[in-house]
Amino acid sequence: MTPLLQLTVIGNINNFVRIIPNRVTLRGFTGDSIVRTVKIIPEEKYPFKMVGDRTVHNKNFRYKLEEVKRSTKTEKTEYVLTVANLKKEKGRYFETIRLKTDSKIRPEIRIRVYGNILDRPPGGKK
Repeated sequence: MTPLLQLTVIGNINNFVRIIPNRVTLRGFTGDSIVRTVKIIPEEKYPFKMVGDRTVHNKNFRYKLEEVKRSTKTEKTEYVLTVANLKKEKGRYFETIRLKTDSKIRPEIRIRVYGNILDRPPGGKK
């Protein structure tokens, strides 16, 4: 029998970024427009800028990344990621969006994308 070892770790956790929501779920019926947005907010302690492509097309979805100012007084920047489904037929998919940053601490931010496209029920309106 293997002995059980308990380990307790205590410390402060500093977030690098706030991602709201932390994943994208594209769920709906075939033929519907399915679009979700995600806010990416750098923490003050770890400022960064996004670098690289701003609009990318994947076979199942496309996304666009936009930089916006949170307020004119503070000049703080956040990013809005808009993800739109492109899948025309019934099915599921799972992908990861990889966004590049100029940070040495975290040069890449990953956002998971879950797609679940359903057939429209008989008699369902479009």
